[in-house]
Parts: sequence; C-alpha cells; structure tokens
Amino acid sequence: MFSKLFHWLGQRLVQYLDEPILGYQSFSTTTAADLRPCIQPGDVLLVDGNLRISLAIKYLTQSTWSHAAIYVGSDAGLTDEYGNPAELIEADAGKGVIAVSLNKYDGFNTRICRPVKLTKSDMRTLVDTLVTSIGRQYDIKNFIDLIRFTFPQPPVPQKWRRRMLALGSGEPTRAICSTLIAEAFEQIRYPILPTVTRKNAKELFHIRHHSLYTPRDFDISPYFEIVKPTLAKDFNYRNIEWSKHNQPTDF
Repeated sequence: MFSKLFHWLGQRLVQYLDEPILGYQSFSTTTAADLRPCIQPGDVLLVDGNLRISLAIKYLTQSTWSHAAIYVGSDAGLTDEYGNPAELIEADAGKGVIAVSLNKYDGFNTRICRPVKLTKSDMRTLVDTLVTSIGRQYDIKNFIDLIRFTFPQPPVPQKWRRRMLALGSGEPTRAICSTLIAEAFEQIRYPILPTVTRKNAKELFHIRHHSLYTPRDFDISPYFEIVKPTLAKDFNYRNIEWSKHNQPTDF
C-alpha cells in the first residue's frame, strides 16, 4: 500500500519538476544543425535547461548547466520514444535512461565537452555501456529525495550546496545528476575530476564515486576539451555583418 502511495507521490513530483519555466531566454546562436557536423561520439552535451528542476540544480552546483547528455552517434541505430532517429543518451528521473534526438535541444544554450585521445576500443566500450543502459528505470518511490529540488534556491550555505546533492541521494537524484555518464567513463578509466595525491614526487589519481558528479564537472574538468561549433567552422570576426544601429539591444 505505502509502496504504491510513495510511487504515486514520486510521479507527481517528477511531473511538477519537469514543467518548463516561463520566461526562459536562450542567448545561444548555435542550433542543432550547427551542432550536428561538429559533435562526435563520446562528447558530453551540457544543457542550460528550462525546467523547474533546472533552477535548483544550477543553484546547488553554482553553474549554468543543469543537464548532461552524451552523444553516441547515428551509427548506434537508436530511436527516441516517437520512433525518430536518436543520437544522444540521457537519464530522466521519470522515464529512466532514454535515447533522444539532438533536435530536442535546438535553441537551448549548450556546450560540447570532448574527451581526448580515446582509443577505438575504449570508445566502443563507452558507447556499448551507455546503449545497454537504455531502458534502466529509476525507483522514484523515494519522493523525499526529490523534495530538495522543489526549492529554486534552497536556504543552504554556499560551501554546502554541492554536498546537498550527495547527502542521502537516492535513485531520483542519480538520474537527475550525471551518474550515468560518469559511470560510463569510469568503465574505461577516463578521468573527469579525480582526487589527486602525491607520493614520492609521483601523482596518484583516485576516482571519485560516480554519484557525486554534476553537469558542471565536465565543463571545469581539465581532461575535457571545450568545443564551440561556431569556432570549429572557420570563424572570422571580419565576416560579421553588424547592424548599422549603434544602440545595444535589450534582452
């Protein structure tokens, strides 16, 4: 009885948190069409989300980025829930691990974070790990775990905000954060933000638990290259045609 009640409450909270924010404004000039020729398998796509839950994640992680998906490419032969070709894999608290089209994030502020020098074998392992995760469901009966995200700006001191995500985090939080992607990179021993210690003038890397990662970590990681499609296609500022009006625009 209580299990069904908690699951129902979890579903309602997920639906509430997944509602879009009124007045979301994108400053990005990059479209899905711009991303497609530039993005590569293994790239992590960070998203400045427009959902209610996005506000809480941005506040707690002190970051622009509220969501992360990973690009596996069209060769994986994936389709989204509507039967359309899909190239991204992401985790969703309500739907579980799903494949989605790059078009889903057309018009959003995004950032491509690229792992470097992956071997073909490691790339295959990375993609296979993610593809086999599709269909994984998250137990949303732990509705208490979701309540923390209903506050756009939880009254938490700055130094404790990130820890609030990890404190007692259950499956809903692992779906909301970047656990899925961190797990996949952990499989091939690729660093994101490891703990580094020194012993006898030698650096030793220690893997942080995958449940502690957030979208921001891929942005600030020294092991991921930031790729901007506009610059990747031979950008030249001299070719910009500026408006003849000198007054700055209001956003």
